Amino acid sequence: MGNFQIARERIRWLIAIICVVLMLFGLRLIDIQAVQAQTYAQRASNEMARTSIMPAPRGAITDINGFEFARSVSALNVVVDQTLIKDPLKAAQIAAPILSMSVADVQKQITGTRRWYMVARSVTPAKWNALTAAFTRYNQSLSRADSSKRIFGFFSERGYVREYPSGSSIASLVGFVNQAGIGAAGIEWSMNSKISGTDGKYEYADGYGAQIPGSQQELITAKTGTTVRLTIDRDVQWVASQAILAAVKKAHALSGTVIVMDPKTGAILAHATAPTFNPNNTSNVPLSLMRNPSVQEVYEPGSTGKVITLAAAIEEKKVTPTTVFTVPYSMKVSNALFKDHEKHPTEKLTTTGILAISSNTGAIQVGAKLGNTVLYDYLRKFGIGSSTGSGLPGESDGTLAQVSTWSGTTAPTVAFGQGYSVTAMQATSVFATIANNGVRVSPTVIAGTSDASGNFTPSAKRASVKAISPSTAAQLRLMMESVVTANGTAPEAAIPGYRVAGKTGTAMRVDDSCHCYKGYTASFIGFAPADNPQYVISVTIQAPQGIHWGGTLGAPVFKTVMSFVLQSRHVAPTQTKAAAYPLNAAQVGALRVKDLKSLKSVKP
Repeated sequence: MGNFQIARERIRWLIAIICVVLMLFGLRLIDIQAVQAQTYAQRASNEMARTSIMPAPRGAITDINGFEFARSVSALNVVVDQTLIKDPLKAAQIAAPILSMSVADVQKQITGTRRWYMVARSVTPAKWNALTAAFTRYNQSLSRADSSKRIFGFFSERGYVREYPSGSSIASLVGFVNQAGIGAAGIEWSMNSKISGTDGKYEYADGYGAQIPGSQQELITAKTGTTVRLTIDRDVQWVASQAILAAVKKAHALSGTVIVMDPKTGAILAHATAPTFNPNNTSNVPLSLMRNPSVQEVYEPGSTGKVITLAAAIEEKKVTPTTVFTVPYSMKVSNALFKDHEKHPTEKLTTTGILAISSNTGAIQVGAKLGNTVLYDYLRKFGIGSSTGSGLPGESDGTLAQVSTWSGTTAPTVAFGQGYSVTAMQATSVFATIANNGVRVSPTVIAGTSDASGNFTPSAKRASVKAISPSTAAQLRLMMESVVTANGTAPEAAIPGYRVAGKTGTAMRVDDSCHCYKGYTASFIGFAPADNPQYVISVTIQAPQGIHWGGTLGAPVFKTVMSFVLQSRHVAPTQTKAAAYPLNAAQVGALRVKDLKSLKSVKP
């Protein structure tokens, strides 16, 4: 009986202890689930939570009508948590062929202690799916005993790849981005800070090497970059790029450039270079092709520079378009002998005739009427020796020696367009100034920008400087029409139905390898309609082989591009006829006095 009571007491104590334990568990459960639930949930979240970058797409680069020259397209980046990868070699052997990489490169990138490391950028969704499927098959093939060898730790992150729909046709202007998605050349580089968006950030739960579906939470919203709208017209650009590419190939030239400009606004409608490159694949492109020759390459303009000499002389009232000069084939100035490009007997040419046949000795005589300082000042007024202000990266000022350093042969050399250097953009600006009644407007390729919401902000009005009077500009335009006649150096630039004005250039080219003159620069720059200029087009071809005259090589390209521009922009054919200035003394004598007075009073 006593033993029974003892047993019962023990049971009673055991029940009491169990009740106390259960009560403590209950209290603890209440504490966890109710009192400290948020704290423990936060701790669990912190242990599983990971943050990752949400890349922002770059803004587009478009033509004037919104066609995209550069755009960002969604892609995937493959990243790893190196601490989760137990067998880097095996993982690399599986991943390398799918990612088109070497096993050694992949193994190097996935080995270590970093919680985040980039393995491959801009991978297509198909490749990512193939990668995850390959890892799944491998993991499922392992026995339970080898489960520790399973491959985890590969993740995909949303990214963007840059596409250039127009390919090589405008590559030197638009540029491209590097592997990190940062602008490396052209507009992509110069406006990178605007085009680049602001990356966002999101948080997710890490389920042992994989994002747990539905756990993603945006922390910082990604902001799309600014879109840049260019002044370029895609159709004009395409015609210009095809024309200069064909011309460079035909002449076996080193390079070529075409610029189409609105002289009133400074807007560049086309900017084509050859040879060029494909911005969608720059892995094997030499640095020389990535440059923008229109603003980075300098050259001596040659005879296109004569228009500045004549403009200065007319503006200073030293000559008129009909002033007659005795023009020999060669003449000695200081200690140098200067010659025309083709041998000819001594002629009696007017100022217009000197321009029409592009006489060096004639231009030297015109320049001599000015004096060094005046000639230098007009070169500066036309923008020689200073940047055009186009804003394009790497733009050169060209070269123009201070007048105080000029020797006895500098002024005659400068008078016919050598002894100083320009860029193609500067040369285009000179003719645009004449076309725009003597007002030089800074060229630009940027029409404006649009924010992520599509709000467009136009670029500021371009700066302008008066170089010559409207009257001088009008006389020059009429003089330059003689260049594209049968008696001039560029009859191939003539366009049926339109009055065209322009000037050829065939300059000796400076070769940096020998610091000497070697080869030529052939060019033609003109505008139309000559009586009311709407567009200016320059054509520059460097180091052509064989035939190297600007009228032969540049004029046909001008005609092709200008014909398209006039027709596509619905510019009506010219309704007026040119009252041509006489080219020589005989023609001057044949004119009646009243006709000569009429020509001298040409109005802008």
